[in-house]
This record gives sequence, C-alpha cells and structure tokens, in this order.
Amino acid sequence: MPNAVVLLSGGLDSTTTLAIANSRGYSCHALTVRYGQLHAQEIEAARRVAAALGVVRHEVIEIDLAPLAASALTRGDIPVPKDRSLAHIGATGDVPSTYVPARNTVMLSLALAWAETIGAQDLFLGVNVLDASGYPDCRPSFVAAFEALANVATRHPGYRIHAPLIEWSKAEIIRAGLALGVDYSVTHSCYDPLPDGACGRCDACLLRKKGFADAGLPDPTKYGARAG
Repeated sequence: MPNAVVLLSGGLDSTTTLAIANSRGYSCHALTVRYGQLHAQEIEAARRVAAALGVVRHEVIEIDLAPLAASALTRGDIPVPKDRSLAHIGATGDVPSTYVPARNTVMLSLALAWAETIGAQDLFLGVNVLDASGYPDCRPSFVAAFEALANVATRHPGYRIHAPLIEWSKAEIIRAGLALGVDYSVTHSCYDPLPDGACGRCDACLLRKKGFADAGLPDPTKYGARAG
C-alpha cells in the first residue's frame, strides 16, 4: 500500500477526505496542526477521527501562527461572524475574518516535509470551494500551484496533491462519507464553540446544518443550549 499524508483538522471535510484516501488503498499518515487556534476541540476531534478510521500514524504538531496571522480563529479581539446568510457565506471575493493567512500553505508545507521523509508522493487535504467561505487557499488554482511548487522544492519530484472534495457540495461530501462508514458525531466544525457544544451560528455550523438538511439526513452535531 503506498503511503499518503492526510491533513486532518477533525472537521467534516478533512474526515471525509481521510476516509476517501483509505478507500483508495493508501496507507494513511494523518497530520494535525495546532496552529494557535483559540479552541482545542478540533484537536480532540482529530484524535477521535484518527482512531476511528485507523490511520497508520497520527502526528499532532504545534506551530503558533497567532503572532503573525491575524484571524478570528487565532485572536480573541477579532469577532467570529455569526448568522450570515448562505448567499453571503459563499459570495465570491468575500474573505471573512475566520480566514487564517497562509494557513493551508503552511500546513501543506509541513505535510510535504513528512511525505518526503516517509517516501509518500500523495498528499490529501479537504478544501472545498462550492460551500466554502471565500477562502483563497481553498481554490483549485491554489492546489495546482502548490503541487507545482512541491515538484520543484524537493529531491524526488512526482508529488500529487489530492483535493477530492474541492467541487462537491456539503450534501455530496456527507453522503460520500456515510457510504464509507464515517461517523460524523465524532467530528467538530464549529469556529466558536460553546462550553456544551457547537454554536450553531458561525459559517461552519451553518454550512454543516445545510449539508445534512440537503442530504435529507439527521445532523449528529451536539449544539450547545444557547446555540442558534
């Protein structure tokens, strides 16, 4: 089985991507980055997912972007957008405050270093453009550009960057994951969780709710008592 490195945040998209990589016959090594995000719930979710999907190895590393990358996810003085319309969330050119500057570039660079070390030429990440929040590093052009970079920045060219969800709706992602046996109750997507569950009002929660509704399936997410 060929080795692959999968970026795993513990969210719906990265979990589905890991399940897809498994289904394609890869020996999956999952990488989770504690990048200075304010909430640790997603790190714990990534550990649950890695255990549930049986990765060969799960590494959680820390590289604090907070001093350099201003974002609502890294700094408490920047509010997380709430109650935005779905049309606003997906608007072209609208980059919300939850965008973390260069985050996917940094994470893919770390994944590439690990891939080169273990002899893996395949890297997977769960970026998505159709239901995304306007992040520039979730676009096909970014994925293609990083793949080109990987193949001039390493000793042994031939790297492939896989983004299997990039043009799927959330409903399509959820259906695919369920068909592969994913238990979405162990995942975490909320940008601003409450003490007793997800907020239900941030972009990530709203897109997750829409995905399950569009798929005609119950949402297993635990929302807090004060959730929207």
